[in-house]
Amino acid sequence: MKWHNFWGHLKTITKHRHMVIRHCCKAGIFWQGLRHDLSKYSPTEFFQGVKYYQGNRSPNEAERENTGCSLAWMHHKGRNRHHFEYWTDYNAVTKCVDPVQMPMRYLAEMFCDRVAASKIYKKDQYNQTCPLTYFQNSGARKRGALHPKTEAELMELLEILAEQGEKAAFQEVRHRVKVARRKIKVEKGIMCDGK
Repeated sequence: MKWHNFWGHLKTITKHRHMVIRHCCKAGIFWQGLRHDLSKYSPTEFFQGVKYYQGNRSPNEAERENTGCSLAWMHHKGRNRHHFEYWTDYNAVTKCVDPVQMPMRYLAEMFCDRVAASKIYKKDQYNQTCPLTYFQNSGARKRGALHPKTEAELMELLEILAEQGEKAAFQEVRHRVKVARRKIKVEKGIMCDGK
């Protein structure tokens, strides 16, 4: 094991996690942010991350290039609801695995995660359009990997970030999280008369 890779990977994932926590606080999901990416410290994910650490991109990409798949990523996406890949299910009609709509609180965390990841990997080259550009260039949109409503909401938030900046984007995320929470309470009968 290369100690440089060990400390570099540990520093990168911890810095990223702390940045996501700060972003989640701005988004109104602080407690959720505290649990963000804890699985990255598990042996399955951590040691693959050390092995493929490069510092300027996700080690999962390097692992995929080397072996054809990323065991760390498969472990990660199955345990972290802020990844759209978690939100798939068997469709009884089509007999395929299809995307399902993400609840707003996890979409909000995904937004926070994407902004933080762009900042960590782009470093001094980061600007507020980077998360949108990355998403627009990803194959996920072309493959229909996201539920259409999830994709539309994420695009709206990334466009607000790109055009109006972080303050406006996080204000909108916080508003949407609050509306979604209120809707859930009404559906469960906790709130009456719109209060």
